[in-house]
Amino acid sequence: MNEHLLSDAEVARFLVSGYHLVEPELPAGLNESIAAQLNALDYNPGDAITEAVPELWQVLDHPTVKGALVSLLGPDYEVQSHRHWHCKQPNSPHMNWHQDGLNNRDVLLNRFLGLYYPTDVTPDMGPTIIVPGTQFRNAPTDRMATYSNIRGQVPLVVKAGTVAFTHYDLWHGTAANRSPHKRHMIKFLFRRTQNNTAPTWNHDPEAANKPADWNERDRAEDVTNILNFTNPLGVSQSDHYKERAIRRQNWNYLMGLSA
Repeated sequence: MNEHLLSDAEVARFLVSGYHLVEPELPAGLNESIAAQLNALDYNPGDAITEAVPELWQVLDHPTVKGALVSLLGPDYEVQSHRHWHCKQPNSPHMNWHQDGLNNRDVLLNRFLGLYYPTDVTPDMGPTIIVPGTQFRNAPTDRMATYSNIRGQVPLVVKAGTVAFTHYDLWHGTAANRSPHKRHMIKFLFRRTQNNTAPTWNHDPEAANKPADWNERDRAEDVTNILNFTNPLGVSQSDHYKERAIRRQNWNYLMGLSA
């Protein structure tokens, strides 16, 4: 399992950006089999999607997927009962920006989503679009519905088998599907069950000891400078220092220290 755990830098980047992509080496034909079963469904089973397509559990049980989950939520993480099949039909319109949940900010990392894509997603297939760094920014849904393109947005144009782990409150939507193909995504929700008493990823005790260097900014490869200076939205200094405080609170929480 250790070789599949995240590094210090990967954990820090998740705290900053609110997402992490995993590309597991799944068994040959698994993605194609899942996609075919989804194509054959004539209704959406909602939370029962894993009963309709049991092979989805092979994705969640893959060591690379489990390694990311253990790293961020601890070894006793829970796969919650809520999951959903999102099928973006050909010629369907875009989905407005929104945040999942009840718009109550979870400033400590206790739950997040896993978005599994069984087929390649091309730009014209209506990819999920996320806005890195927005997970701690609360906005009413009716206000977000008026937004269009946002600086820093990232379309999840991914290859078959990709699992995108995203903070539960990360701003997201979808582009319009202008292709002749269905775009499938299965959404899972994961939850922490135990507070950390120590890091649960591949942690180097010296990882956070590099001096802060403003010149590193978005080129940072170490914990100190990733947490201090990475600014995916290009926000103002007054906003950025508030984000830094929450990032450090999250890091300390995951380290098993006082948040």
